[in-house]
Amino acid sequence: MTLTAIPGFRVGHWTDAVGQTGCTVILCPGAGAVASASFLGPSPATREGVLLSPEKKVERVHALLLTGGSAFGLAAASGVVRVLEERGVGHQTPFARVPLVPAAVVYDLGVGDPLARPGEREGEAAARAASSEPVPRGRVGAGTGTTAGKYLGGPGAVPGGLGSAMLERYGVSVGALAVVNPIGDVLDERGGVLAGPGTGPGAVSFAPGDVENTTLVAVVTEHTLSKADCRRLADAAQAALGRVIHPSHTYWDGDAAFMLSSCAKPPADPLLLGALVQEAVCAAVRDAVRQANGLGV
Repeated sequence: MTLTAIPGFRVGHWTDAVGQTGCTVILCPGAGAVASASFLGPSPATREGVLLSPEKKVERVHALLLTGGSAFGLAAASGVVRVLEERGVGHQTPFARVPLVPAAVVYDLGVGDPLARPGEREGEAAARAASSEPVPRGRVGAGTGTTAGKYLGGPGAVPGGLGSAMLERYGVSVGALAVVNPIGDVLDERGGVLAGPGTGPGAVSFAPGDVENTTLVAVVTEHTLSKADCRRLADAAQAALGRVIHPSHTYWDGDAAFMLSSCAKPPADPLLLGALVQEAVCAAVRDAVRQANGLGV
């Protein structure tokens, strides 16, 4: 079960297996989704990130782009906007509907070809490929060139990948998608090392700037949330990264977490919803490295 098991949300990838980069688009239901985000990493690269702050006026967004290519990859959002405009989807203004597409990037320029970057055409292709089928996972889309466990530098790093999960309990459901590119190790359900060298930082030192890292998370639900609720749950998603990645939120990470609600169902118990958000994020991160490294389920 992946994020697309939540009705109304669709996911599409564009993948460059040679250049080792790609992008992933999450399309929201036609009316959009109430959304907010949490940026705890000190070096995030985003588009429309400020718009997602709870105090800002616009509540709903129409798609979310997660992409490789560092800041260059943000150009792919324009291709998503083009597709949504063709379909008549967007925020109504006096003269046009304006699609709102927040975006966030990972740094993957050192893995494959640093000149291979998602752009407008690639973002458009990912948006047109979006479907409600189970999300393809592993070394695809924005997870194509990602790696984990990089605190030793090159040695010890393993593919990070893209993963997804959907959890449901007592009639409450959430879906999560993670693009895993941390400096730290990814931990399994028992706290053991699932991906990475497992020796801990300090075994070999590196100079600041030698590695650039970021884990991106998107969580969706049908249960009605306010924009402030979405922000609190995005913070909860960030807390989950601290459970599954060690160390997390380091000086070299730009971790970003997005929370989106279609508001198609009544509000859920906030304690249960918060717990499910954290569990789904952990499951999606672990799924990413398992799929990327052929470790099974």
